[in-house]
Amino acid sequence: MPISVKVMSCIERSSWIRKMFEEGATLRNIHGEENVFDFTLGNPSTEPPKAFFRELLEAAQNPVPGMYRYMNNAGYEETRAAVAEVLSEVSPLPVESRHVIMTCGAGGALNVVLKTILNPGEEVIILAPYFVEYKFYVDNHGGVTREVWTNRETFQLDLAAIESAIGPNTRAIIINSPNNPTGVIYPREDLQTLGEIVERKANELQRVIYVISDEPYARIAYDDRKVPGIFSCVKNSVVVNSHSKDLALPGARIGYLAANPAMDNVGRFMEGAVFCNRVLGFVNAPALMQRLVARLQRESVDIEEYRQKRDLLYDNLTALGFRMVKPDGAFYLFPRSPFADDVEFVRLAQKHNILLVPGTGFGAPGYFRIAYCVDEAVIRRSLPAWEKLAEEAGILQPSVKEIGA
Repeated sequence: MPISVKVMSCIERSSWIRKMFEEGATLRNIHGEENVFDFTLGNPSTEPPKAFFRELLEAAQNPVPGMYRYMNNAGYEETRAAVAEVLSEVSPLPVESRHVIMTCGAGGALNVVLKTILNPGEEVIILAPYFVEYKFYVDNHGGVTREVWTNRETFQLDLAAIESAIGPNTRAIIINSPNNPTGVIYPREDLQTLGEIVERKANELQRVIYVISDEPYARIAYDDRKVPGIFSCVKNSVVVNSHSKDLALPGARIGYLAANPAMDNVGRFMEGAVFCNRVLGFVNAPALMQRLVARLQRESVDIEEYRQKRDLLYDNLTALGFRMVKPDGAFYLFPRSPFADDVEFVRLAQKHNILLVPGTGFGAPGYFRIAYCVDEAVIRRSLPAWEKLAEEAGILQPSVKEIGA
């Protein structure tokens, strides 16, 4: 066998997101791109804010001598200081540059954190529905994932279930708010209670338990909702973030990790994380992107544009009979599948040239994910196909049928 048995097994269990995205290429070749409605990938169709291009032009026209050489493995001081300044606004203690490491996106940051804290066989709790790569990231560093469901009606934290799952082998809990795939935001009160639970269990078990907050959607929140800062809720917490979503830079692979200044032995944690950033092969986050995002920490894409897309799809799909939680942020809908077999439903949607991801890919059979970070024109063109899909799935509401007649 040319590759390891383990990697072969991982490939077979790998991302439904990519699998469905790739199947869309076949449909586009047959029907034409304008007739295929691809909601599979969280790949923003919007462009970065104008400030990004101004900074890019400035960097090209007025380069700083040595700006593409190696730097401190934690990243440029000015960039880390800019990140720390913004994080300090929602932190009880000031965040300093020494608490921040610039990374190759949030995926790089998560791998660095997990390598830093995990001993072989230790557990990381992940909350279903979850981003499937968490399982592979934990496995990369010898850990074991333990899945705990959120509330199946609201997708909010099931705090009692989390507390029951924490045991003598627990090293960390990964949370993601606003959540991919559900779009929910965890309220401050629940995060504070989570912090109390983690501290109580850590004292009881005589071990450090971390909460890793994966926050690439933290600036994409709707209806005046605010995403609570995890540092004000959980002492032993780490933020991992990416500018893939808030600045629409997924191809730039630029992000960071930041440790809570109140963390136990925070200096030793940061020392370990800088070492792991290097030996994992990330070495340094891209120099040019570090220079640019240093002055973009208060910029973001147009959130109102995403809210309009959310409302357009949510209002139309619920009118057709689809059931779902209205998301507070991010750019996903996560409806219940009309069929018990969500993969079967996603295959039916393909007959109508609608590309979706089954909930099975997020550890949540019986649901499916819609990524609405596409052009609004795609959403509007897809609505007749959604109606036909709802009718074939047997959920089309009578009032909608009458309107169509």
